[in-house]
Amino acid sequence: MTGPLSQRLATLCHDIVTDFDSDAGGQVRQIGNRLHEPLRVAIAGRLKAGKSTLVNALIGRRVAPTAAGECTRVVTRFRYGPADRVDVVTRDDQRRSLPLDDDGMVPARLGVPAARIAYVDVTLTNDRLRTLTVVDTPGLSSTDTASSDRAARVVGDAPFDDDIDADSSREVAAAEAVIYVFTQAVRADDVRALDAFHDASARLATSPINALAVLAKIDTLAGGAADPWPVAVPLARQQAGLLHRTVGDVVPLVGLLAETAGAGRLTGADRDALATLATLPPDQVDLLLTSVDLFRSLPAPVPAERRERLLGRLDLYGIGFACAHLAADPRLSTGELERRLLSASGLPRLQSTLEQSFGWRADAIKAGWALTRLERLAGHTADPHLRTRVRDALEDVLRDPAYHRLRLLDAAQRAATGTVRLPADRETELIRLATSDDPGFILDRPGAGEKELIAAAGRWRAYAVDGAGPAQARIAHIAHRGFQLLAQEVRGRCAI
Repeated sequence: MTGPLSQRLATLCHDIVTDFDSDAGGQVRQIGNRLHEPLRVAIAGRLKAGKSTLVNALIGRRVAPTAAGECTRVVTRFRYGPADRVDVVTRDDQRRSLPLDDDGMVPARLGVPAARIAYVDVTLTNDRLRTLTVVDTPGLSSTDTASSDRAARVVGDAPFDDDIDADSSREVAAAEAVIYVFTQAVRADDVRALDAFHDASARLATSPINALAVLAKIDTLAGGAADPWPVAVPLARQQAGLLHRTVGDVVPLVGLLAETAGAGRLTGADRDALATLATLPPDQVDLLLTSVDLFRSLPAPVPAERRERLLGRLDLYGIGFACAHLAADPRLSTGELERRLLSASGLPRLQSTLEQSFGWRADAIKAGWALTRLERLAGHTADPHLRTRVRDALEDVLRDPAYHRLRLLDAAQRAATGTVRLPADRETELIRLATSDDPGFILDRPGAGEKELIAAAGRWRAYAVDGAGPAQARIAHIAHRGFQLLAQEVRGRCAI
């Protein structure tokens, strides 16, 4: 559903599209059409970080190939459609349709050389994609190991995998939000890769407003079947501190468990095999789960091919978790076991964080994206009258009180990325004001209401006229107005 901010800008695009020449008019039409689409989120990260596994977990269906192949070297867009369909879109805008393979996945071979592919367009009859379009991107390579011919193969100075072309880079750039995927810990070259991704994303301006990070594969942190969460939670918190100007949060995830349980891939036969393993003496189970090699090779009352399947679905941590729960309750059903595995994966928290971070403010993020592009188009037109008309129309849009949310998002982004320096407490309060409408959360005072919001508005006004530089003062006036408008909204809620 298109929100009010996006709807008004879509109407503006419709009104002005015929005033531009054919090329620019086509861009205006594309902007208008995008405003009616779900929020587009790009999944970015280093090679083999678990991006495609995360895509499958978010969609709730194993459709993105996770093994290295042709389709993992190009951008793949997953969106809602009336039928399951795969279209390979070439650089000259031709489409080649392919069926999903026998396992319901994007085929490993696309039938077109990677150098000719702009992106792969996958439509699925999946309700989760009604509100979110997910873009799987090629892996980011380490800038430390880039070869001497890097400039010849890298787009926009971003360390993408070989063979990504300018059209694919533009498809990545079209996303309004991004999820960065890491494993282990943030390294210096990870941070450089993120900066380069930002540069290649057509000034996507990733910030805590429209970016999250996922600490993936956390089951590898503890080794074997040991519980990784005591290590993963503080590590994710530490990474969040390192990336606080880039992402809103860092969420730990057992990606394979999230994919298996989220897509409902655990069968009754899998559950029975796990239940059989759970009847073994605890020391024997512990020995089996010491390593993958031992799990495969030691004698056990479950056939080797079934054990291999369990490894591919759950890995050692998931197998150990399932065995422990089945040992405690042998009557546990497949569905209940899958629900517990889903909870242990961390996916519910990620889904909740996504909704809090992108869900309710998707309309403002999309509208801000469209405003930026319309302003850019107006700035490049040779007709001064058309330039003035478009800019006046955009200013008229921004004068609407409802659109102050866009000014807040822009101001918060400037503060969060360090473009404009604010005192730490004011920066935090501004970001909260831009990303929430809960007075208690914004002011860090449970139960806060209209009175406290008016007082906050006064503090920002005082800061603007005494103690702030010109850039800080402009942001302070935006925050002052934002608190005033929220106070009016809270008053209206109380009057109902």
